[in-house]
Amino acid sequence: MDEGNANNSTNGTVTYPGVAPVKSQYLTTKDTFHEHLNNERKKDLTLPDSLDEEVTDDALKHESKKVKIDQSGKDTNESEKSNVELCQSKDNCKQSKRKARGQNKNRPHMKPNQYEHDQKLCSSVFREPPGECYYGEKCRFLHDVSKYLALKPADLGDHCYLYDTYGRCQYGISCRYAQSHIGPDNNNLINEDLMKIWETKVMVKNTLSKELQHILRKKKFSFPKSEQYLKRLSVKQKSGKQDSLEESESGKQHHSEQKPDSTKVITGMAVEINSAVSVSSAVMKENCLASNDNVIPHLLNTFTCPGSKLEENTTPSSGIDAAVAGSVNDDKQISSTKRLGVVTDEDIIKLRPYEKKQLNFRDKLYLAPLTTCGNLPFRRICKQFGADITCGEMAVCTNLLQGQSSEWALLKRHHTEDIFGVQLEGAFPDTMTKCAELLNQTIDVDFVDINVGCPIDLVYQKGAGCGLMNRVTKLEQIVKGMNSVLDVPVTAKLRTGIQEKVNIAHKLIPSLRNCGLSMVTLHGRSREQRYSKLADWDYIDHCAQLAKPMLLFGNGDILSYEDANRARATTAVSGVMVARGALIKPWIFTEIKEQRHWDISSKERFEILQNYSNYGLEHWGSDTQGVEKCRRFLLEWLSFLCRYIPVGLMEHVPQKINERPPYYLGRDYLETLMSSQNACDWIKISEMLLGPVPPNFTFVPKHKANSYK
Repeated sequence: MDEGNANNSTNGTVTYPGVAPVKSQYLTTKDTFHEHLNNERKKDLTLPDSLDEEVTDDALKHESKKVKIDQSGKDTNESEKSNVELCQSKDNCKQSKRKARGQNKNRPHMKPNQYEHDQKLCSSVFREPPGECYYGEKCRFLHDVSKYLALKPADLGDHCYLYDTYGRCQYGISCRYAQSHIGPDNNNLINEDLMKIWETKVMVKNTLSKELQHILRKKKFSFPKSEQYLKRLSVKQKSGKQDSLEESESGKQHHSEQKPDSTKVITGMAVEINSAVSVSSAVMKENCLASNDNVIPHLLNTFTCPGSKLEENTTPSSGIDAAVAGSVNDDKQISSTKRLGVVTDEDIIKLRPYEKKQLNFRDKLYLAPLTTCGNLPFRRICKQFGADITCGEMAVCTNLLQGQSSEWALLKRHHTEDIFGVQLEGAFPDTMTKCAELLNQTIDVDFVDINVGCPIDLVYQKGAGCGLMNRVTKLEQIVKGMNSVLDVPVTAKLRTGIQEKVNIAHKLIPSLRNCGLSMVTLHGRSREQRYSKLADWDYIDHCAQLAKPMLLFGNGDILSYEDANRARATTAVSGVMVARGALIKPWIFTEIKEQRHWDISSKERFEILQNYSNYGLEHWGSDTQGVEKCRRFLLEWLSFLCRYIPVGLMEHVPQKINERPPYYLGRDYLETLMSSQNACDWIKISEMLLGPVPPNFTFVPKHKANSYK
């Protein structure tokens, strides 16, 4: 427990600044806490020696760098030595504080696909029906089933979630729960009754088909609307530069005593006429092509349930044919379904801004786009607890345009997500506009969000994320461009500003509203502030007043229904977005809707983790690679879940998001285990759900806790 001036609380309980108030009968010391867990733990877990210091309780903080002292001057007197020691202690203190911020960038990290190495079975062997390997003798994976079974680790359980739910496991013999659905001849068993229930249902949308990926990699995808907008933008920029040059020349001529030469006047007139003609021709071209803007039908890539045999063959590709007609002559033709019937107005007439699909977001609960932890399995958990609006993780527009599978995986949408959007990160109008048009033709979303709030250096230094707040012209061009090519609303998520005490969001919001933005979400902190101080809801209220009639959602420090009620009652926001609060307690959406503090038991919390693990196996796979990927994301989430303090243990509710949990013993062993901030205990929880970790397993969380400082 932190040392400092104690504040008196009710019932004689002593609390400390920045520490959550827990009832005295549950409080304990650090040594007693870990001793209790060690005594109850059936199996001791140790990580490699290189991580011993990083996973101790203070934990997960890298050892501060040692300050080198010049040893050459051995004749220094005692006063000089004391000054050196004092400086050294100050430097170490500053560096330790600096190390407790941001991310664990130098953490040891092993990708899930590296746990099998050359022991992985080739997919051509276990897929149904089995086929020839595309790589032949050059394939680096195993084709001998008996050899693979001899090297394969022991199964993790007796029941496969995919087989028990959908009637078929697509991973066959490579599944880590294969004994539940593998016959005597190593054939994959199928439950016909369950398959009939699910095979016609589309479980996950927005997958990347091989045909579309091939076209994107070959740069054969056409962007008619984007090219149209970018041409208009370039003409406008050229005319603007010409006008500025003419103004400078006219100023020089005005101050000169000589009369203007007639040739110069004629040249200036010719330039004006040419620029006017170019602008008018661009406008005429836009009007002529307007009737063709909506000819491209939507391509809705879909993914059927894991039990369906038509898993990879149910993706319509009519949108690709229209988008790349005439540009993929050398490639094989992609099968498409032709549109039948009479031509309607929607096929010819371009939509006006107010005719676009409108969404009623007011007073809905919005789950924030959360990098790393905001994956599809986590969003399914939040939907079950009452989240109304969900958004995918931040996706880099250039990676999407290149057809990277890992980036397109962030766009997947589960069928339970009724209001779903994707968030794009980019720095320039051309790539963002083209990416928006690509998504408009290929995936099914209800809105597209622009990331104007990402604070990390990698994004900020290239002008994206928070960097766009200093590049207002580019930001406006991005909003206008994306709005011109999308049939769904465009939103944006911003911070208050870059510097801690210099707010600039109020200057941007009116101009973004005039550019056609449908909604803004404002996080009440600056880029430099990160999470070290409370969100500024007074400033959020001021910006909400300026944004009217555009919707503005507030974000920051929502951890209870009382926080949400206070934000709605004291500000003019249209709704609240929940971010870290959902990571710490995903049932916060139920608490807000039912207006109560839920004293959830450890058993119920463990069932949430079980559901997450099952959804993870469905999303990432039940083979070794999928299991370890699911484990890694589960551990990242547990680094937030451990901050939750049960309601029954609190001296008074609600828990504040900036208050650090003290050491306490829960009402049972599982509740105590879930409160541990030691990575070894998180790994123990993952082993209770996903079986033992591989021999060379290591884990250090991506994010450091800076909210309690």
